[in-house]
Amino acid sequence: MNSIDDRSVKGTLIPASRFSTEIRISNSRFIATIAPAFSVTDAKAFIREITQVYADATHNVPLYQIGFGSSTISHSSDNGEPSGTAGRPALAVLAGSGLGDTVMVITRFFGGTKLGTGGLVKAYSDSARSVIHAVPKAKKITVHHCQISGPYNLYEQIVRIIKKAGGIIDREEFTENVTILFSIPVIVYDKLVGQITDFTKGQIPVQLITENQTAIIPISLR
Repeated sequence: MNSIDDRSVKGTLIPASRFSTEIRISNSRFIATIAPAFSVTDAKAFIREITQVYADATHNVPLYQIGFGSSTISHSSDNGEPSGTAGRPALAVLAGSGLGDTVMVITRFFGGTKLGTGGLVKAYSDSARSVIHAVPKAKKITVHHCQISGPYNLYEQIVRIIKKAGGIIDREEFTENVTILFSIPVIVYDKLVGQITDFTKGQIPVQLITENQTAIIPISLR
């Protein structure tokens, strides 16, 4: 799968896919399952699914944060744990993580030892922190889908220019010429067009196929 360098373009940081981690505390199992969610409806559907998967669990603690920055919709529940010991501390970890458009369910299988109020807060916080740290990340960005066709002798340099600008190569077609189909963040589109124009002396245009599309692109952290 194509990915981008985390430093190359700005965008909303989200989980790249569904992901789970498990920790054990005083014989209790805490399974945190995280996923991207782009609406409250998405989040609620995910919560229902995980609750059904772990229908025999002692607790399924749900939380989500839809949106990013100052415009977010957040929700959590303790799902039967003492008030303020489960959903709220886990949501605080999520809110401080830099992730947006995220839903999580922390499933607990009780191991026979009560953890107390402080122990529960720590357990749910640690479970949220564990899955947030481990989940592969992606960026939600707005892109233009483009293509460029040119001779073989310019192919490698054009690809380097596209990738250096933060573009993602979607497909390549090798016929009489090479056709490169790619996605480029809107914020750097004009800059890329200028670079291609300079490099090819205006002989090879960047063709705009579709504008302002939402793209979810995994990132590589270096």
